[in-house]
Amino acid sequence: MSEQPRLVVLASGRGSNFQAILNAIKQQRLAATLGAMISDRAGAGALELAANQDVDTVCIEPRHFSGRDDYEKALMTAIDGFAPHWVVLAGFMRVLGANLVHHYLGRMINIHPSLLPRHRGLNTHRRVLEAGESDHGASVHFVTPALDSGPVIAQVRMRVAEDDTADTLADRLLPLEHRLYPATLALLLDHRVELRDEDICIDDQTIAAPLRLGRDLDDDGRLVRPGER
Repeated sequence: MSEQPRLVVLASGRGSNFQAILNAIKQQRLAATLGAMISDRAGAGALELAANQDVDTVCIEPRHFSGRDDYEKALMTAIDGFAPHWVVLAGFMRVLGANLVHHYLGRMINIHPSLLPRHRGLNTHRRVLEAGESDHGASVHFVTPALDSGPVIAQVRMRVAEDDTADTLADRLLPLEHRLYPATLALLLDHRVELRDEDICIDDQTIAAPLRLGRDLDDDGRLVRPGER
């Protein structure tokens, strides 16, 4: 039997997307193993979640290093020690340098709480409301050196209600993120999904736009053909 693809997850916070990925693995909706949870914060809830479920944990705090280059060398050494097929950023709140990103280019992904390319960076829920937008969502994208600018693989969308606040938007979006991330990972494991310059190719076919969860992609990562909708 061939070894299942190995994921290494990086997180800075409570780890809810990590938990969603782990749940999908336990429910056999995601054919992968979790190599490790790596965090840059000793108090991150994600580390406790992982340790309680027998997933290896590593904490590498930037304050222990003389600068960004030394920190990222240590981070790469830790990640490579688990030989991951995919590096999964799940609320890892650091801007990564070009050397590290290029080392994992095409096999590092991130989830971002906006409909990229709209609202890169922080405070996305507030910015959606300030812009008066009628829809919001989350995006899973390949990580490239520019912040939140890598080609988007898949998105999930939701409507903005008249009485929404930044907090209610965040609360309503999070369960959708928990569906989107495992579904996108299942797609990556079941198909040949490649980053080619600024394009994404799935089984040698370039996609014209990000896949939409519930329209182009189901919760188990299966592609939905037009005739099946």
